[in-house]
Amino acid sequence: MSKHIRAVRGMHDILPGETPRWHTLEAVLRSVLEGHGYREIRLPIVERTELFSRSIGEVTDIVEKEMYTFEDRNGDSLTLRPEGTAGCVRAALEHGLIHNQVQRLWYAGPMFRHERPQKGRYRQFHQTGAEVFGLPDPETDAELILMGAEIWRRLGIDHLVRLEINSLGSPEARAAYREVLVAYLQDHYDRLDEDSRRRLELNPLRVLDSKNPDMQPVVEGAPRLLDHLDDESRAHFQRLTHLLDGAGVPYRVNPRLVRGLDYYNRTVFEWITDALGAQGTVCAGGRYDGLVAQLGGRPTPACGFAVGMERVVALLEEAGAPTPDEAPHAHWVAVGEAALDAAFHLGVRLRRRLPGLRLVNAPGGSLKSQFKKADRSGARWALVLGEAELEHGAVAVKDLRGDGEQITMPQAELAEWLARAASLTLEEA
Repeated sequence: MSKHIRAVRGMHDILPGETPRWHTLEAVLRSVLEGHGYREIRLPIVERTELFSRSIGEVTDIVEKEMYTFEDRNGDSLTLRPEGTAGCVRAALEHGLIHNQVQRLWYAGPMFRHERPQKGRYRQFHQTGAEVFGLPDPETDAELILMGAEIWRRLGIDHLVRLEINSLGSPEARAAYREVLVAYLQDHYDRLDEDSRRRLELNPLRVLDSKNPDMQPVVEGAPRLLDHLDDESRAHFQRLTHLLDGAGVPYRVNPRLVRGLDYYNRTVFEWITDALGAQGTVCAGGRYDGLVAQLGGRPTPACGFAVGMERVVALLEEAGAPTPDEAPHAHWVAVGEAALDAAFHLGVRLRRRLPGLRLVNAPGGSLKSQFKKADRSGARWALVLGEAELEHGAVAVKDLRGDGEQITMPQAELAEWLARAASLTLEEA
């Protein structure tokens, strides 16, 4: 038996060398979302299983194959959330956030699906989602799409993604289209794979979402839902494309884009990349005007999107985006018990006056070993305290990244010097 316990398959660690890019992405997402009036909501990771079976749909890969479901000690069936929209709707209903109100909400965190792990597809993955409740207009759909475009622009990866859009129409139009699609698929029954034959009986639109290459000729030849839209959905979609054209956002209308969740209607969209192999969708969303009522609320128009964080981080790496510098500003080098004590207390005062300061406490050991640790930390400066400095109430500052110059100053002046040198805000003592 191995002495070491390893991470669960498909659930990976994000190491310190990787987290700076995550911080960059998270900061851009928060800035764009809050800049458009979205407020953060924090949701539980575990929900009642029926929330997902009722919202996502019984005949979906997520519900049928991928959910982490278990019984708790009370015998209740609970599930680790596979996506965020259903939980957000549940919370909005439970806390009365959307009755006769417009709400723009966003959330972030881990999701869980029992899929075959591969690059860009994990069993624990992270999403940031945005949801809008109470606005039925195509301008809201366009706002969500334009927010995505702004996120990619700020991250410098807009050249690596492209936008695909479609309309699924109203439930009534989709029901009429369903009959046409079923007739077509039955005429090609011998060419359908096992999954598609099963979906043909339960949810034939999901056949259009097949990823089996052998199924693509059948899918490409299927009747187009866009040709069977109701008048209101057609006008909604035309207005959306008009807004995107006016904003200069390029897109492709993909009539086979149906999304893998049952709750969507009218607008659906995906931001796709060719830089990550098979896992090409980095952001996806659309309108789900029936979901609130489906989960027990009053009919409420709604739409949203979710960003796959791991995939966007991979795009940042692909684009060669520089890793943000999160190294310490300074690292203590203090020899002897009295110097260690003085460095500790002076460090407390420095952090109080310089809230943005990244300062590493002295690790102890010889002068040589401490300088090595300070250098390996990536710190710009070593703050040195020895017998001579203590005797004169001074501190030596050695430049570890420039010309190696060392200067000595009174300890009382160190906060002001660091504020100037590191461009930090200095607070009053």
